[in-house]
Amino acid sequence: MDRRGTVRRTRLRVEGMDCPSCAAKIESRVGRIPGVSEVRVSVAGGTLAVWHDPELAPGGEIARAVGALGYRAEESLEERPRRAGVASLRLAGVLLALGFGFGFAGAPGWVGDGAFAAALVLAGLPIFRRAWLAVRNRFALDMNVLMSLAAVGAAGLGEWAEGALVVFLFAVGNALEERAAGRARRSIRELMRLSPERACVLRGGGEEEVPAGELRLGDVIVVRPGERIAADGVVVGGVSAVDQSPITGESAPVIRREGDEVFAGTINAEGALEVRVTRRAGETTISRIVRMVEEAQERRAPAQRFVDRFARYYTPLVAAGAALVFLVPSFFFGGAWDEWFYRALVLLVIACPCALVISTPVSIISSLTAATREGALIKGGAFLEAFSGLRAVALDKTGTLTAGRPAVTEVVPLNGASEEQALELAAALEDRSQHPVGRAIAEHARRQGIVPEPAASFTSLTGLGVKGVVGGRELLAGSPELFAIPLPPEVERLRERGDTVVLLGDGRELIAAFGVADAGREGAAESVAALRRSGVEEIVMLTGDGERVARRVAEGLGIGYRAGLLPEEKLAELRRLRERHGPVAMVGDGINDAPALAEADIGVAMGAAGTDVALESADVALMRDDLSQLARLVERSRRTMRVIWQNVVFSIGVKAVFLVLGAMGMADLWMAIFADTGAMLLVIANGLRLLRRS
Repeated sequence: MDRRGTVRRTRLRVEGMDCPSCAAKIESRVGRIPGVSEVRVSVAGGTLAVWHDPELAPGGEIARAVGALGYRAEESLEERPRRAGVASLRLAGVLLALGFGFGFAGAPGWVGDGAFAAALVLAGLPIFRRAWLAVRNRFALDMNVLMSLAAVGAAGLGEWAEGALVVFLFAVGNALEERAAGRARRSIRELMRLSPERACVLRGGGEEEVPAGELRLGDVIVVRPGERIAADGVVVGGVSAVDQSPITGESAPVIRREGDEVFAGTINAEGALEVRVTRRAGETTISRIVRMVEEAQERRAPAQRFVDRFARYYTPLVAAGAALVFLVPSFFFGGAWDEWFYRALVLLVIACPCALVISTPVSIISSLTAATREGALIKGGAFLEAFSGLRAVALDKTGTLTAGRPAVTEVVPLNGASEEQALELAAALEDRSQHPVGRAIAEHARRQGIVPEPAASFTSLTGLGVKGVVGGRELLAGSPELFAIPLPPEVERLRERGDTVVLLGDGRELIAAFGVADAGREGAAESVAALRRSGVEEIVMLTGDGERVARRVAEGLGIGYRAGLLPEEKLAELRRLRERHGPVAMVGDGINDAPALAEADIGVAMGAAGTDVALESADVALMRDDLSQLARLVERSRRTMRVIWQNVVFSIGVKAVFLVLGAMGMADLWMAIFADTGAMLLVIANGLRLLRRS
């Protein structure tokens, strides 16, 4: 539960909400309560989210309104097993089998009909109750009303076996549908269970085991090898490899040492760690991810809205057709009323749109959940669907296409010096430098195995460079402006390609020139190529950096670029891309690019695991700095849309076939309900395939 000014958001789990018409009834009923401003219902998620004034519309009143419709609503999101319903269903199945057995054994007809009648009542009571509540509260042709009419109508014709079979198969289908769709709901809730319930905290000079929910900001917890980390925090002692796959989707453990951030639910693989808690239990990255995915499940994608609109007209039209099938032949053409009444009952069963409407949300939820497991948090089905038509992508440079830190691109020895000598002398000077460019040169030397003695008499020359004594010789390292001597052509060459130039010399003679630039992100070129293969037509880098720097990065990746852009100019470029290609995605760090991310149809923030702003503001948050996830999301979106339309076409096809067969008298009631239930289970199973990793 959270507050938005004077409005509170309450999220309830709803038991017994098995179909889209159920959700529509709940949404309509709760939406009419004074003080309720917004209602979102997720059939596949089994949840109800309500934005309301707690004084005008308290949570208890909302739960009672849902209860009046025949459903149970409560704030606990843990699902309860429905043992009573399962037991009744099993007993109804036994009675149904006995009824058929009596018939085969030649028993009097009333004996078998008695068993069928008992099975009909036992399996049908929950259905009849919901149908009555639907009619009493606000007449609606939901699936419970349709199935009740079909079952009672069959019994009225003396077809007790078919009436019992209709409600039994319908109840079994609902139970199987709830169990199957529950897989998608549970898969995201399982992430919450990754965080341990207890933690070992350092207090009073010793270790104390406490519930994880009681950890305070600033507490230091001890995490031993093999244990899960109980809270988000910063390492203050120890070094270890940590499995961060629950958060970032990374398959390989990453090394974490003092000063590094770690997340609740991740696994300490090797050494012991001491971690200072930086977020309380309900505010950890993993809990926020779960909350956001659950909220995303409540937002309808365009495909889902289309299917819902179709179903809204389909059911009353088919029900009206069923009435005409009975009335016209019976009253105007002398047809046998019982025969045409039976055909009308078959059409009533076919009027239930469950398979059609459940096909979209179960696919969306499965795909959102699988993407989250892989380290991509998508804020709703609309954004997932938008990826399928993506033809243009804009990317920020720093932190997206580059690592956001300087690195040596080239070492140019001068005046007879060797590269090794140049690196050794430069590293001796820059080892004590605090400037990022100087640190990059020292780090480059260390990677080459060069670890010199630090320079003596070290002095930092603000804005220019550093100087010091190395091997009895005073040396300078810094920008070309530091040297009052003619510069070699290599300096202009490095400048021309956008590098920062660092010169090393003694004031009279240069020893070397170093090209330093923002390090390219590993795998960026491969990721750009994968985006092109996925059908993205234009990929452009939008940056505020200068022309030379932008050209160097863009040409290295084979993409277009716009340099020297102000924030408002980035927005104009995004609009230009949208006019040419339709939906456009903007990829940035989620902080400096907030206006551009908001302007884009899909705003994507990279490396969002530890960034509150990125998690909250972006439409899609990539939990690790891996641009290749973007191409995988495009493919996942297209696979999701293929599955959705497979389900839609299959569902409508089954309905069309049985509409014709039912009107022609070639389909029995049990065949219609079996086809409807079977179609529903098949589309759910097809949607659940999207839970697999890509």
